[in-house]
Amino acid sequence: MEPHSLDFKEAAKRALADTELQKSLSSFKAGFSLKRLEAIQKLPEFEGLRDEGIAIKQHTLAHLDFYLGRFAEKVEAAGGTVHWCPTPDDGRRAILEILRTHGAKTATKSKSMVAEELGLNEFLEANDIEPVETDLGEYIIQLAHERPSHILAPAVHKTKEQVSDLFFEHHKTRHLTEASDMVAEARQFLRPRYLAAGAGITGANFLVAETGSIVLVTNEGNAELTQILPKVHIVLATVEKVVPTLEDAATLLRLLARSATGQEFGTYTTLATGPKQIGDQDGPEAFHVILLDNGRSKILGGEFSEVLRCIKCAACMNHCPVYSVVGGHAYGWVYPGPIGAALAPNLIGLEEARHLPNASTFCGRCEAVCPMRIPLPKLMRQWREQEHEKKLSPPRFRLGLDAWAYLAKRPALYALATKLGIGALSIFGGAGRFAALPLASGWTATRDFPAPEGPTFRTAWKKARG
Repeated sequence: MEPHSLDFKEAAKRALADTELQKSLSSFKAGFSLKRLEAIQKLPEFEGLRDEGIAIKQHTLAHLDFYLGRFAEKVEAAGGTVHWCPTPDDGRRAILEILRTHGAKTATKSKSMVAEELGLNEFLEANDIEPVETDLGEYIIQLAHERPSHILAPAVHKTKEQVSDLFFEHHKTRHLTEASDMVAEARQFLRPRYLAAGAGITGANFLVAETGSIVLVTNEGNAELTQILPKVHIVLATVEKVVPTLEDAATLLRLLARSATGQEFGTYTTLATGPKQIGDQDGPEAFHVILLDNGRSKILGGEFSEVLRCIKCAACMNHCPVYSVVGGHAYGWVYPGPIGAALAPNLIGLEEARHLPNASTFCGRCEAVCPMRIPLPKLMRQWREQEHEKKLSPPRFRLGLDAWAYLAKRPALYALATKLGIGALSIFGGAGRFAALPLASGWTATRDFPAPEGPTFRTAWKKARG
């Protein structure tokens, strides 16, 4: 889906006022984070695994050209084809050519954020090819004509009642109240589509240079049916997904499931290597890998290169206090949450995505839980600095920061200003709070501002230090 302008602040306001969204997000907040904590507590070597995983990714990124070349050689040796796609347009054209060559009029799809990056569904429909989402969450949002709001749980923003209404509208059967009945009904409608599809399109969690294999991790088994039943299997992956060996992939898999869903391992973890070989009972007759760059090679070796270590586990957004109250759609592009705030400006430009690095409290939870220890607050801070330098933020914001910086560089003046400011607030805040406050309307519009009590931090620190 193509980048588009979106004011995060306005989108966040709408999200906060959406009672159905808030109801759905309230049930999501604790689930993934608690399961992750339980899973890593059962694995004493988890921190050591993180060190190993980071070393694998750093080594691979430092030699990315070599491992991508080796992966392509192995894919082609197994009978597959690799398509090098610098831009989303290149990726879309390659996919369309493959589908038309094989006469495919429908394509089943398993969950893929790269497909979202390509805006693939809309593109295929515009070219008279029907995409059929087979992941339950993706199927739900396809019926609703919406984008995913989460990397792992695309329909996490939907309530059970909303899903029931969607199914009734599109399936024309009956209103369902139990989640298990909705799953069964979706399965009933999707099963014939697997068999009728002219092609299957999947993502890939990892690409293994040693063997030319792709690694798929799902909890529904839909990706396996998508890649094994049609005559053509198309894999969508970005260039940083490659790892050197199967052993390296296994190490990262142990980190992925625990960080993502709190499982020891994904329910379905599948390796696919090329098309069906002589003697194979099933499998696709053609195997194509779309390798999308879309600006990632420009990130290598730069100040934002650490973002390429991401294994798309979504732990950062599962623990983010901002994401947990506004959901994924407020971020406006493919990747929401802290990882999206750090990655999107690289891919679509800071001018387009300047609001996202500001959508953070900098509490640090995202970095703390990231299995790759990506310093997301640092990266977002760097984007904020660039936003300020390029004068992309409103003038009043820049003036405020410049005034604060002037004082912060002059300790004596800073101490005097804070003392006078806190003194004035203490005098006028007799009720212990302010319902309204000049220059702080963004705060007081939704909550009271507490009046200062006691001395300044600097005074208390000096006293404590003697």
